[in-house]
Parts: sequence; structure tokens; C-alpha cells
Amino acid sequence: MELAYESHEAFVASAARLAEAIPEKHRRFLKGLGWSASFGDLFFCHAGIRPGVPLDRQSREDLIWIRDEFLEYPGLHPKLIVHGHTPHSAPQVLTNRVNLDTGAFRTGILSGMKFEGAGKALVQISAPEGF
Repeated sequence: MELAYESHEAFVASAARLAEAIPEKHRRFLKGLGWSASFGDLFFCHAGIRPGVPLDRQSREDLIWIRDEFLEYPGLHPKLIVHGHTPHSAPQVLTNRVNLDTGAFRTGILSGMKFEGAGKALVQISAPEGF
């Protein structure tokens, strides 16, 4: 399905077609997901966290929208934060966070990371004409 973004009307029409194409079972699954997930020493969220706030007290707003306060924070967090929301030409693997957003929408490169024990392995796929 090709989505159109050249105008607001085209976007709305494309979004409606996409919504119709997603099975109800998948919608229920997605709606049931939390705003973050934590496994061992890893904390996964969309955008990041507010430094200094316990992980279990992060606001939904920060988990999906925060940028500068999180991205510029030099200290360690309670866990390694794995996030996206801020595209870069390559994944950022820092001591306190991992940003896997490589702008798949525009670049066609979708990045992920395999965490196994203390090891990390970057996984990327690319689409020749973008996603």
C-alpha cells in the first residue's frame, strides 16, 4: 500500500486506508502495549526519559516526546535507555543510551539492536526506495 503525504487531505485518506488494512487483532495488540518496557538492565521507550525521575514514574508525555533534556544529559540513568524519535545518520551507542532512529521513513534504513548478555549487535535492513 502506497501512502501519500503531499497534502493534508492525501495524508488523511492514506491514514484511513492504512487503518482499514490493519486487522482488528493487530489493533487490539498494539493498543494493549505499554508506553515503555524494561528487561534486566535495559529500558525501552519511544523518545527517552526525564533524567532524575525514577523509571516507574516517567510521564507518558516524556516517554514519547522528550528531546533536549534527555539527549544532552551526560550522566548515567538507572538502566541503559534504548530509544528512537531523533533521527541520525547512524545509531548512537552511548554509555547512557542507545538511539536506533536512522530515519527509516526517509532513508529506507531501519535499525535495531540485539542485546544478548553483555553483548550488543546492530541489525539493519534497507529498502531501496525507502519505506
